Amino acid sequence: MMSVESTIRRVNGGAAKLSVAPLEDTSTFKNRAYTALKEVIVSLNIYDQSNEVRLDERQLAQSLGVSRTPVREAMAQLEREGFVHSVPRRGIYVVRKTRREVIEMIQVWAALESLAARLITVHASDEEIGRLREMFASFDEAGGPHAKLDEYSEVNIQFHQTIIAMGGNGILVNLAENLFTHMRMIRRKTIGEENRADRSIQDHLAIIQALEARDTDAAEVLVRNHALGLADHVSRYADYLE
Repeated sequence: MMSVESTIRRVNGGAAKLSVAPLEDTSTFKNRAYTALKEVIVSLNIYDQSNEVRLDERQLAQSLGVSRTPVREAMAQLEREGFVHSVPRRGIYVVRKTRREVIEMIQVWAALESLAARLITVHASDEEIGRLREMFASFDEAGGPHAKLDEYSEVNIQFHQTIIAMGGNGILVNLAENLFTHMRMIRRKTIGEENRADRSIQDHLAIIQALEARDTDAAEVLVRNHALGLADHVSRYADYLE
């Protein structure tokens, strides 16, 4: 996947001006524009933005070095997936999910990830499960995850993505793909709130222990409850959501 760095600034109070790198490979303009724009949207940390973020189709096409057609097609796909929405005579805006929508996404994620955990206990190798524990080895030092919060946030996201992949069910992976992108933005926002990082690593280690023991029921319950704990946190503390 290409690496896309983004910055955001506003021009005369209008659309957000995003800085995106030109596309190097022009073989599939729409697909690459879609990938680039999706990465930019995720990197914006939309839940840290106090104002709506409006996207300028012309500016994005110029930045990517393509015509407006593939950008328009990419935007249409992103709108179908719930990342942007178009407002007649106003433009295209990055979507901020409501509190209810976020909670519902987490509930669905809990069902998918807990099923993946159940499958892991049956199908995954000891070596694969062992790699989950290795993810957290560097956070055993003094200070725990809070000492390296940005790094832990990324490992946290990687852990949940890996659980889905290790389940070995292609349909489940496909169902989770776009939902995970929305979840990634929420997890990044919430990991530093209300000591969630400390509780998170404790939950993760308990999940890994259940997977190592091939305790199917325990692994399923622990993963589901961990995700639903995030839903409870959003319900209680996410005042930045409508």
